[in-house]
Amino acid sequence: MLQINFMGIRIFVTGGTFDKEYNELNGQLFFQDTHIHEILKLGRSKLDLSIRTLMLIDSLEMTDNDRKILVESCESCDDEQIVITHGTDTMTDTAEVLGKQVSGKTIILTGAMIPYKFGSSDGLFNLGSALAFAQTLPNGVYIAMNGRYFNWHNCKKNRQTGSFEEVI
Repeated sequence: MLQINFMGIRIFVTGGTFDKEYNELNGQLFFQDTHIHEILKLGRSKLDLSIRTLMLIDSLEMTDNDRKILVESCESCDDEQIVITHGTDTMTDTAEVLGKQVSGKTIILTGAMIPYKFGSSDGLFNLGSALAFAQTLPNGVYIAMNGRYFNWHNCKKNRQTGSFEEVI
């Protein structure tokens, strides 16, 4: 029988579409603060969670230094289960860096195709799935989108369908 030692889940926020807001005056998307607390309240989460905002950026603007911050944060974190909210455009790049550099933890990257504040976002579902996967999957780095999980090394974003799929 598989035994998982569960203490709590750490959530690292990096931004991405998940946390974008819409400026009605100029039509631009921007960051103000994370929506994670609101999403967890709406989802009536009862999990033992610790949330830390590392950055609020679009993933297309994520640098090697930003990924280094993520690696260091994951390695120094006492929690063995980690969920990272991340923009979908470079999520697989970050997953690759984490997959090659961090071990002994279950790390789930997730995001949204539509901003939470738009009201029709997939973010709530994706975050819930990521939290469930963090509690049940063995150590490793995964991407959780659309109710599925993928190993970091065989996943890609299909830009035509707006979903993630396994690389065969």
